[in-house]
Amino acid sequence: MNLNTQRFIDRWLGQLLCGLVSLWVRLSAVLRKSAALGTHPKNILVILLSEMGSIVLAGPMFAELRRRYPTASIHVLQLKKNQEVSQLLGLTAPEFLHSIDDRSGLRLLRDILHVSALMRSLQIDAVIDCELFSRVSSLLSFASGAPVRVGFTPHTQEGLYRGSFINHAIPYNPYQHISKQFLSLVDALSGQGMPRNKAAPTIPTPTATELSVSFDATELAAYREKLHSDHPHLSRRKLVLVYAGGGILPERAWPAAYYARVAQGLCHEGFAVGLIGLKDDAQLAKDLQAQTDSPYCIDLTGYTPSIRELLMLFHASELLITNDGGPGHFACLTPIQTMVFFGPETGKLYGPLGYRNTVIESGIACSPCLSAYNHRLTFCDGDNQCLKRIAPDPVLNTALRFLKPTHPAAHVD
Repeated sequence: MNLNTQRFIDRWLGQLLCGLVSLWVRLSAVLRKSAALGTHPKNILVILLSEMGSIVLAGPMFAELRRRYPTASIHVLQLKKNQEVSQLLGLTAPEFLHSIDDRSGLRLLRDILHVSALMRSLQIDAVIDCELFSRVSSLLSFASGAPVRVGFTPHTQEGLYRGSFINHAIPYNPYQHISKQFLSLVDALSGQGMPRNKAAPTIPTPTATELSVSFDATELAAYREKLHSDHPHLSRRKLVLVYAGGGILPERAWPAAYYARVAQGLCHEGFAVGLIGLKDDAQLAKDLQAQTDSPYCIDLTGYTPSIRELLMLFHASELLITNDGGPGHFACLTPIQTMVFFGPETGKLYGPLGYRNTVIESGIACSPCLSAYNHRLTFCDGDNQCLKRIAPDPVLNTALRFLKPTHPAAHVD
C-alpha cells in the first residue's frame, strides 16, 4: 500500500477508531480493576512496525525483557517484509513471530483480524507498542486483549491523538536516543506510567545492540571467494561499500555526485568501491559508475538477496559509507567501520549503536526536520540542504583516515 495512503487512513479513520475505543474503555472502567503485570507473566507482545533498522535499535530492549521476564514467551508483531531480519537475529522463537501484510488494504485488514483473534486466544499478559504516534499500532495493542498496554503518549501535543487506552504510558522524548526510550517501555511494564507518579529510572544510552549473527569462518571464507570469483577486480584491492539510495525517504540521500567524487577518490587511492542497494537502485549505481569512470567501482545492487548475505558482504569489506537507513544499523552486527549521513533525521536520536560508526551531520538550523510530530514529512521539497552542505572532500579524507592512517589526506580536517 502506498505510504501516503497509509498515512491518510491512519490519520482519519485511525483517530475515529481510537476515539471510539477510548470511550468504550472509559465507560467500562468502573467495572474493572487497575491493570497490573504479575510477577511471572506468560506472554508479552511487542509491536514493532517500523523500518528494519529499528529492529536492530530495539535489540537492547529485547535483551532486557529476557533478563527481567525469563519465563515469559516474547511475541513480536511486525510487518511481513521485516520478518527475515527478526528470524536472522533470533529476537524470539520462530513460532512467536507474527506479521501483518501491508501490501494492500484487504491483506492488511485480513491480517489484523487474524492476529487480533490469535493474540486473544493466547491470553497476552502485556503488550509493548514501540511505535510513536501510529494509530494502527495502538489499536492493535487494544485488540490483543492484553490488560497491560505500554506505549508512548503525546501528552498535550496537538494533532497526535491516538486514544487514551494505553494504561501504562510514558512520554515520548525527542531528545533521547530511541534505544534508550525503548528500554523505558520495559520499565513501564511494572508501573502505572512514568514520570507521572514516580521518578523514571536513570538509563544510559545503550552502546551495544546485544544482538548477533554467528558465521563460521569457513562460510565467510567461501563467501569471500565467491565474491572475488564473481568480481575479479575486488580480489586485488580492499573493498569499500557505498549505499547511495534513499529508500522510502529520498530526502535522506547525500547527493549522488558527491558519492561519485568520493568513490573516484577511493579508487584513485587504491581501493575498490562496491555500490550496494536493492534492484531498484541499479540505475543509480550505473550513473555512479559512469561518473566514477573506474573498473574498480563495482555494481553490487541486488547482489545480496538476503540480510544474511549482506552481513557476510560487510565481513568481507573494510568500510561502509551510507545514508541513514537499514545498512548502517545492520553493519553494527559486523566488524566493519561505518560512516552514516544524517540530515532530515538526527544521529542523536537514531544513530547506530556501538563504537565502529561515525555520524556525519551538517548541523544547519532546520536540521533535523523529520520527526514523530510531523509524521516524517519535510518542508524542503527535496532540496535537502542539510546533506548538500556536507562537502565530499572532507568525507573522503575521513574515509582515508580509517583506511590509510598514514596517508597525508588522513590528517587534513
